[in-house]
Amino acid sequence: MDDIRRATEGRVLRATRPLGGRAHQDADRLGAATDSSPTPPASAGAGVSSDARDPGTAQKKLEEHLADQAAFVEHKRQPALDAAQPGRGHVFFVDASHFVTGTFLCGLWCVTRVFVKAAAGRQRLNVLGAWNAVTHELVSVLNTATVNADTMCELLRKIAALGLAGPITLVLDNAQYQHAAAVKALATELGRHLEFLPGDSPNLIERLWKFLKRRALYGRYHPDFASFRTVIETEIEQLSTTHNSAITSLMTLNFQTFTNVSPLSA
Repeated sequence: MDDIRRATEGRVLRATRPLGGRAHQDADRLGAATDSSPTPPASAGAGVSSDARDPGTAQKKLEEHLADQAAFVEHKRQPALDAAQPGRGHVFFVDASHFVTGTFLCGLWCVTRVFVKAAAGRQRLNVLGAWNAVTHELVSVLNTATVNADTMCELLRKIAALGLAGPITLVLDNAQYQHAAAVKALATELGRHLEFLPGDSPNLIERLWKFLKRRALYGRYHPDFASFRTVIETEIEQLSTTHNSAITSLMTLNFQTFTNVSPLSA
């Protein structure tokens, strides 16, 4: 129904630039601008992007979403990346992923019927990560409880402990805990600049989560939660060694964007 409605309104989205990397390019979550998408939350305190507004307030039109995303790329994300690439600063893409024990199916071809062991349970390992877009280093906080403002503050302190020189920008989505007063206050205290993505915008680190889940979970059997966690932690540790070639190809700074075109040309 959404496609029919957009077609009748002359609003069709078409990708104008391919994602970077190889087969993992589709990991960016690019619903890109639906009429019902929430608006990002409003700025509160120093060191926080002025575009932030409380999520779920007023609905936006498609053209407004596209304009917001284009403005964010031009005035926020790209200038920060341009400064980071020659070493004049650092940009971290921040997001959380939740690895849940259970069965993750994959393709299995056989002549006779085969029963394959599958994990049981719903325990989960939470990973809040910050991916350095230039150096390809992951700073992460792991727990089995929940990801909240305290977890985010712990991540900010771990980044501060790296002793990096130059301005540091954190690109985040609009999760409620990331807008907590304690998080914004600590970011200001540490001199970190928070930039909140417009609704339904791609976040580079989401490609990494998809890669890790494919490596650690899909088609694999883990007899207990301890072994499940060990595998995930091992895969994270190997990002800069065993997986370096794949990560270099995957985590490029190419982002897919969308333009509003007529239905006939889509």
